[in-house]
Amino acid sequence: MRRLDWPRWLETTILLNDPLLHWLFAAGIALAVFLGLLAVKAVVILRIGRLAERTETDLDDFLVDLVRRTRALVVGLVAIELGSLYLRLPGRLGVALKGLTILAILVQVGIWLSVAIDWWVARTRRQRLEKDAASATLIGALRFVAKLILWSLLLLVALDNFGVDVTALVAGLGVGGIAIALAVQNVLGDLLGSLSIVLDKPFVVGDAISVGEFSGKVEGIGLKTTRVRSVSGEQVIFPNGDLLQSRIRNWARLAERRVALTFGVVYQTPPEVVAAIPGIVRGIVSGQSEVRFERSHFRGLGTSSLDFETIYWITSPDYNLFMDRQQAINLELLRAFEREGIAFADSTRTVLLPPDPPPEKEEKEEEDGRALLQP
Repeated sequence: MRRLDWPRWLETTILLNDPLLHWLFAAGIALAVFLGLLAVKAVVILRIGRLAERTETDLDDFLVDLVRRTRALVVGLVAIELGSLYLRLPGRLGVALKGLTILAILVQVGIWLSVAIDWWVARTRRQRLEKDAASATLIGALRFVAKLILWSLLLLVALDNFGVDVTALVAGLGVGGIAIALAVQNVLGDLLGSLSIVLDKPFVVGDAISVGEFSGKVEGIGLKTTRVRSVSGEQVIFPNGDLLQSRIRNWARLAERRVALTFGVVYQTPPEVVAAIPGIVRGIVSGQSEVRFERSHFRGLGTSSLDFETIYWITSPDYNLFMDRQQAINLELLRAFEREGIAFADSTRTVLLPPDPPPEKEEKEEEDGRALLQP
């Protein structure tokens, strides 16, 4: 194959032991790569942008934003690095250019991943905002933590590529992290508790809960504390870490409410009436709407009454409905017992005393006592 004859002035060495012809080839390669990548970027944005206008999904919008965040400076450095492969650069200059290109690529990767984190946070926040505003706020805090971890890892990779020994740095950060964690362990415990509440959802804002002797409605879930409006009006603030170590009763997740109705009637009640009482109670309970009867029995013989027990369910978690149905059943029970002449037993106890001794026996006992007292 015949070698092309270039003009002598093109083969004249002008810089860094490379002729002008090599520099022109390197510049042409770099320019072609640069313009080609920018053209690809423009085409992708145009095509996906048109598609995004016709669809309701936000994934294509995310891809468009991702491509738009590609920096021209990074594209230029990549093009220059590819063009420099045609040159015989000195060792230090080639290493420096390569390191700068890798650093630019790492920054670009960080920008892309940051865009991905922002897109995920925005999407998750929209999904949760209507159901749980507190978790949407905490997800925003997770964005900061995720970006901090991301850029820390990229920084370590960049330092490693520049020849820095990151092993000692990572070890130092580990020891320092342990010391900081021990110093702020309560704060970290509450922070992790808030993340656990968001992810596991033992309760959300607006739920009525009981923790120990405290009961109220959840007003807010923060990074460190959860605020509950007590039934007596005051605001009770729980550290998230302590809250998750307690037994939490979430009343908002009740499907039904169980009621145990106990009462007693007097012992003078005839046996046939006692046998009819469970049927009377069953008719009263079954006649109420949104109430499911379970059982009614003559439970036993009490100290001062014949005891009955009835179990029924309110088929709604609404507390006002629960109290309304319970009140209606109690009133109907009073009216039915009044019609049937059935008397409720009270809590008094009858004590039987021995009969009084005859008068003559009392006089004899008094005389005997006086005789014993005389000397």
